[in-house]
Amino acid sequence: MKNLLVELFTWWNGQTMGTRFFTWRKGEFVGEDEFGNKYYRERGGKKRWVIYNGLAEASAIPPGWHGWMHHRVDVAPVDEDYHAKSWQKPHHENLTGTPGAYRPSGSILTSKERPEVTGDYKAWTPGQ
Repeated sequence: MKNLLVELFTWWNGQTMGTRFFTWRKGEFVGEDEFGNKYYRERGGKKRWVIYNGLAEASAIPPGWHGWMHHRVDVAPVDEDYHAKSWQKPHHENLTGTPGAYRPSGSILTSKERPEVTGDYKAWTPGQ
């Protein structure tokens, strides 16, 4: 019952009932990535979509699937012998808005002490 309520009222946690119905009616399963995300395309159409395994986090799509999702390549990674390039980094969770987010020195949110103001800044004034 809980899963049904979650599917009815949340869009960020997997799929909604509308997505489930559309996928059942018009979707063709293409493949699944190492994170458990499932990829679909519309039968006879150009629409492509992903059903995330867990929270809907767009940065969790691997590079090969990203290219296919955005129509940069026509062949899905499961239909070819795809290997990530040496310069492509593995996925790391987006920590923005969490306690683990990057906070440079000088940020008001860092736990470190901020550097002293030195007075070496001169504001720009129009007409100078």
